[in-house]
Amino acid sequence: MHKHHSALGLATAHSTATDAVDIAKSAPVNPVTLVRPHAASRAARFFTEKFPGRSMYAVKANPSRELLQVLWDSGVTHYDVASIAEVRLVSRTLPEATLCFMHPVKAEEAIHQAYFEHGVRVFSLDSMEELEKIVSATRGAEDLTLCVRIRVSSDLSKLSLASKFGVAPGETKDLLMATRQVADALGICFHVGSQAMSPDAYAQAMERVRAAIVEAAVTVDVVDVGGGFPSSYPGMEPPPLELYFETIHRAFESLPVSYSAELWAEPGRALCAEYSSIIVRVERRRGDELYINDGAYGALFDAAHIGWRFPVRLLREPESNAKDVEFSFYGPTCDDLDHMAGPFALPADTRAGDYIEIGMLGAYGSAMRTAFNGFGSDETVIVEDEPMASLYVPAEQAPASNVVKL
Repeated sequence: MHKHHSALGLATAHSTATDAVDIAKSAPVNPVTLVRPHAASRAARFFTEKFPGRSMYAVKANPSRELLQVLWDSGVTHYDVASIAEVRLVSRTLPEATLCFMHPVKAEEAIHQAYFEHGVRVFSLDSMEELEKIVSATRGAEDLTLCVRIRVSSDLSKLSLASKFGVAPGETKDLLMATRQVADALGICFHVGSQAMSPDAYAQAMERVRAAIVEAAVTVDVVDVGGGFPSSYPGMEPPPLELYFETIHRAFESLPVSYSAELWAEPGRALCAEYSSIIVRVERRRGDELYINDGAYGALFDAAHIGWRFPVRLLREPESNAKDVEFSFYGPTCDDLDHMAGPFALPADTRAGDYIEIGMLGAYGSAMRTAFNGFGSDETVIVEDEPMASLYVPAEQAPASNVVKL
């Protein structure tokens, strides 16, 4: 993996080339992923030092082996895996890591392999059928931590996770009591949805936890508040994460099991969003539409399919003095669905041949890529400049721009 000082430096390297061969080698023709290990390390240290419990990384957000190693080196020892493929990946990459199989619906063969071949002892469930499956697949193991996932509201989050998983209130009591009978440690977990914009999302969910514990009258050993911890995007600037931690801590301390239970969380986006961005090239301009060389079938799935807006900036020297206007993007495939409505604010003189950095793609951007129509690129470069937005750099310390002049 190559290393460069900054996104701007990579995009403008061709300006110092001496001949056509050098230009061809230095100017990115395909999309280039920029990774910032220092940003992921900073986020990991923030959670491990400030969250009032155990933080485990939700691997689905970005399964990069290099990222997994950065998080491990920065103090993250537990990993939320959702498939046997993720179990194998983390087991190979981080043999000493603790794996928690937190998908509530799993193949019995996956449970068996995870338990007997990879040492997984933590599983989630949200039905009697899944409980029976876990007991059968592990041959009645007596060293299991089983976390019952309850359904909670996603109203305060940008993406709902309230309909697919989670035991309904009327069924929670029986499932908790049955799970308590076979589990060495019993947990309750939930997920408030992705990109929770208010700490109150966790306070409300913890009230559901309280009600479930009181109704079932069981001893609970783990309370897992799941993911949903936000990152910063245009139009989605959340409160400081410390407020989320304080709210969760207060709610946990008020539970009747707080004196003996462990508090867990499963941050995904918050640990990796700032880790990477991409550089794309403008291949055509049509009015306020820019045709770029990545899109809905690449790293910009969320921008296309759920209207997510990502920070953008023009990588040009000298900088453009033109006023920003709003653009939409078309990706490189032949599909009309390969469209990112945005709007994305860029200088009015943006033109074909320009390079654009699209930031905050460390979460889900890399994970959702395909090679549809033959487009895409595996080129990755390490850069040392700061991400385009951060919840971990105090405002007074953040530079006015993360563009590093060469």
